[in-house]
Amino acid sequence: MQLQGKRIMIPVENMFNDLEFWYPFYRLKEEGAAVTVVGSGSASAYTGKAGTHASVDAGAADLKVADFDGIVVPGGYAPDIMRRYPEMVRLVRESFETGRLVGAICHAGWMLASAKILKGRTVTSFFAIRDDLVHAGATWVDREVVVDGHLITSRTPDDLPAFMRAIIAFLSGTEPAEARR
Repeated sequence: MQLQGKRIMIPVENMFNDLEFWYPFYRLKEEGAAVTVVGSGSASAYTGKAGTHASVDAGAADLKVADFDGIVVPGGYAPDIMRRYPEMVRLVRESFETGRLVGAICHAGWMLASAKILKGRTVTSFFAIRDDLVHAGATWVDREVVVDGHLITSRTPDDLPAFMRAIIAFLSGTEPAEARR
């Protein structure tokens, strides 16, 4: 249990990618992290694209970034909904600005763009939002996982094993140097 004592937020909204939510949720818990499911405040539970339901532990407006070690944003269409809520965007921006882990997979890059944290960063994502991330100032590459400091990004559910290995390594302080950029 490499992440004992770590606290991680996972934001959620309707139409989240079920795999990109549940896989990190359980891998982080398996490693001993305390995981807080964060909602926008619009509901107490949300439904994924495949029909699974995720209950919220707290609303974004009620949380302080200082109480957490990072945030992992799942993809699907949920990030397009999440970024409409300033408090959800705040959690991503403040996590980044304070050097905490920010993980984003697939369409979660939309949250990074809305948080205005991409200028000068190297990232990956689902290919369809490449232009959005480039226009937000990022250098986009087609790799299963990209570690740029405390920003970790991946493309699709197929990349979840590499994505979570990078996140767990970062949070546990065992990240290999070759994983960066």
